[in-house]
Amino acid sequence: MTARGGLRRYLAPPADGSGRSGRTARCELCDAALDAGHGHAVDLDDRGLLCVCRACRLLLAQRGDRSESTGTARGRYRTVPDRYHYAPGLALTTSQWEELQIPVGICFLLRNSRLDRLVAFFPSPAGATEMPLPDVTWQRILGAGPDVVAPVDDVEALLLRRRGTGVDCALVPVDACYRLVGKLRLHWAGFGGGARVHSELDAFFASLRERGRP
Repeated sequence: MTARGGLRRYLAPPADGSGRSGRTARCELCDAALDAGHGHAVDLDDRGLLCVCRACRLLLAQRGDRSESTGTARGRYRTVPDRYHYAPGLALTTSQWEELQIPVGICFLLRNSRLDRLVAFFPSPAGATEMPLPDVTWQRILGAGPDVVAPVDDVEALLLRRRGTGVDCALVPVDACYRLVGKLRLHWAGFGGGARVHSELDAFFASLRERGRP
């Protein structure tokens, strides 16, 4: 999933505040009208995020997102779930965080099943910047705390935030990550983001602590 594909609908504020620059939001699979609480699906071929109606979301779920025999992604589209899981007290040392080579204090990690690799994204003035990570990093993070839950390939991510000597961690749907990065981009200032960005992050992680069961 690229920054362009995942962030395109979050980069600019809508003209009328309803969600899509004054136009009625449409399902990107069947063109049906969408309500405000519509879901999303990942296009594994184009590495993009699609808005989908309830009927298409249910159809994709009934067809099955994964092959029971191989455990790999099946078909082109995968629905994004609505699972949140907050994992306090991630035991990553300063040196282990520095091994990630993330220049800012926040990133989200997901496994791309098409590329069969771990990918990290971090916010910047230009949006989300993507970089590959080795599998050993993935295993280290998954083992860094008893509450860390492995995300589902392509559609869920581990969101990490460096705070002093500790690291906050939460499993979140991938669309929530892109919404967050799009919002941060609108307020980004300087190299580290600025006070407004850190305020937005504080609010976002406060909502994760309330919503995501530990």
